Amino acid sequence: MDAVRETALALRSEAEATNERRLLVCAGSREAGYTAARAACEAADLDAIALSERDIVGRRLAPARADELLGETHDCVVVDCHDACRPNALGRAVGAVDGGGLLVLVAPPLDRWPDERDGFDETLAVPPFGLDDVAGTFRRRLVRTLREHRGIAIVDVDAGTVEADGRTDPSPKFAEVPFSPPDDAAFPKSVYDACLTADQRDAVLACEALADPGNAVVLEADRGRGKSSAAGLAAAALAADGRDVLVAAPNYRNAAELFDRAAETLGELDALVSDERDTDAAHELRAEGGGRVRFCRPTDAEAETADVLVIDEAAALPVRVLQSLLSVAPSVCFATTVHGYEGAGRGFDVRFRDTLDDERAVDTVTLDDPIRYAAADPIEVWLFRALLLDARPAVEPLVAEATPDDATYERLDPTALVGNENRLRETFGLLVNAHYRTEPDDLARLLDAPNIALRALTVDGHVLAVALLAREGGLSESRRREMYEGARVRGNMLPDVLTSQLRDIEAARPVGLRVMRIATHHAVRSRGFGSRLLSAIEAEFDADGDRPLSGRFDAVDYLGVGYGATPELLSFWDDNGYRTVHLSTTRNDTSGEYSALMVRPLSDAGTDLADRHAAWFRRRIPDVLADALDDADPDVVRGALAAASGPVRLDLTDTEWRVLASAAYGPGLYDVAPGPFRQVALRALVDGALDDPDAERLLVVKVLQATPWEETAERLGYVSRRECMRSLGVAYRPLVDRYGTAAAREEADRYRG
Repeated sequence: MDAVRETALALRSEAEATNERRLLVCAGSREAGYTAARAACEAADLDAIALSERDIVGRRLAPARADELLGETHDCVVVDCHDACRPNALGRAVGAVDGGGLLVLVAPPLDRWPDERDGFDETLAVPPFGLDDVAGTFRRRLVRTLREHRGIAIVDVDAGTVEADGRTDPSPKFAEVPFSPPDDAAFPKSVYDACLTADQRDAVLACEALADPGNAVVLEADRGRGKSSAAGLAAAALAADGRDVLVAAPNYRNAAELFDRAAETLGELDALVSDERDTDAAHELRAEGGGRVRFCRPTDAEAETADVLVIDEAAALPVRVLQSLLSVAPSVCFATTVHGYEGAGRGFDVRFRDTLDDERAVDTVTLDDPIRYAAADPIEVWLFRALLLDARPAVEPLVAEATPDDATYERLDPTALVGNENRLRETFGLLVNAHYRTEPDDLARLLDAPNIALRALTVDGHVLAVALLAREGGLSESRRREMYEGARVRGNMLPDVLTSQLRDIEAARPVGLRVMRIATHHAVRSRGFGSRLLSAIEAEFDADGDRPLSGRFDAVDYLGVGYGATPELLSFWDDNGYRTVHLSTTRNDTSGEYSALMVRPLSDAGTDLADRHAAWFRRRIPDVLADALDDADPDVVRGALAAASGPVRLDLTDTEWRVLASAAYGPGLYDVAPGPFRQVALRALVDGALDDPDAERLLVVKVLQATPWEETAERLGYVSRRECMRSLGVAYRPLVDRYGTAAAREEADRYRG
């Protein structure tokens, strides 16, 4: 182990001298790697934490709990890759290493590593595929980056030889330029004294504007730049001045650093009255004068009010939630990670900033200087490349004039992608921008998972639209029965819901292709690229009734999609021929949206699946809307029903038609027999029988969701209950004329002029 000790000592010495980090790869057999990791930590005098299922050195943390490292700092983090190489865990481990510290990677022999299968690969081997079907493309690329980047030492722990010593022989560092608190600052001087960089000082100074309504501050940075700490300092100063500061983040762990800084600062100001950060029920700091800093999950925060709202990890939240949170407080601060493990600031920028700029006076501060290690740290440079944390779509001038007719439909092969770094970055950058929760694990999934396929539209070699597709279904009878009886089957989302929740034991027999993600370059959105891509996918995989379903990505029975439902997305998928088969009855904890499942059949088997589930959806949805979905957005309901095309039976007696017709044209009342009104409302919304969106919303809220009159009037903006009741009658007039029997027409004629 002398080679390991000497290498670790040299890396540690250089890291401390530069306030940078270094990476030591201990490659070889498991036990030799563990021994080497212990020897390295001992030689370099490092207190370590190990991400492993086994005791190696220091405190052990299971890789599945790697997110607990967010906000922590350590001299050394040991990552055990023998049981599993998890990209998310690797990213979080690197982020937890302090300047002057080491990341130790314990891995199999590098030349064999890509061909060995591990625990993470097992998560990619979704039925009907097996572990042998998983590729090693991600790790092959990872090994290449380890060998190519500065600051990374590689030791063969079996042979005791050093493949690379990892030394960079850096030039002497210039002394850091001191910075001073701003003149005439509104926040106390001690708040600025707590800042560690000039960037942090500028961020806190910008947050002084939050004391006045109508302002917004965006703090954007890569990880480790202190944006959350800056937000915490500002929150404490505002609370000390008596303001109610509400902090929203995907979970409290994301905001823990902000609360730590806020608590310390309130203590320094002698303004901290109580600290309740460790309670299960709430996380709250109370200050003298009634001010406070309190935490709330984003979907709960929508119902709150405060003087100032701080949204930490804003890039990890969907646009709908960000928009709804703007009404919580007159002043808002967004702390957003530009290149992160759980979201991308560029996506936040592309999809949300126009709305924010329209509603607030916005000041944006970019924090560039790292807090915990020196700028240009070589391990950060390596990590960004290895996990594509800074992946971006093609630059806008190259594609801005493109049209769908210019585009070429391409199958993106993972092996070819990793051989073309620019195309890989453009492809993954599109996916990151399009979805708020794209993670490093997703990079490995699209490169290695046997059920995943990539299709794209390109112009002049640049990727303008991309779809990430997952093969589902085609499961054996025994597997289908297990699923029906409650077993979860990874990677088969649509068949799982249709089988286990909707009780269709045959739903996993047909082969489907689910559109997991579809993304279009922001410069060419709304020009038809997404629809053109879906049409090309349909043409490629259309079963036609003639081709066998034998190959991994041969013809399939249907295309499917599942997503957080919004009116715009429902309209897009409906326009592309997808039919609603399900609306979830619970909201997603992060997005706050109900999920829609939709299917586009491509074969007789797919048509049978789509027909029976669309029919089942139309039959059961009135009861669900009056219960679990009674708070669903009426425009989401309208969109879901419009895309659930098919017959809706009207089984009304003559008496029921008379009640309905008299409510439309005369003195009849809806309240005496809501059932007939519900049948006709459902039929009308599925048929698209009304040209009036306001009337459709009224049918949804009052009739299908069974909302009381006063609440209906308030939700839909009617001036009174009476106006709301009158409008409902008017809404039913064209429906009586269209669907009514002779009895209905006779009753209506009694009141027509």
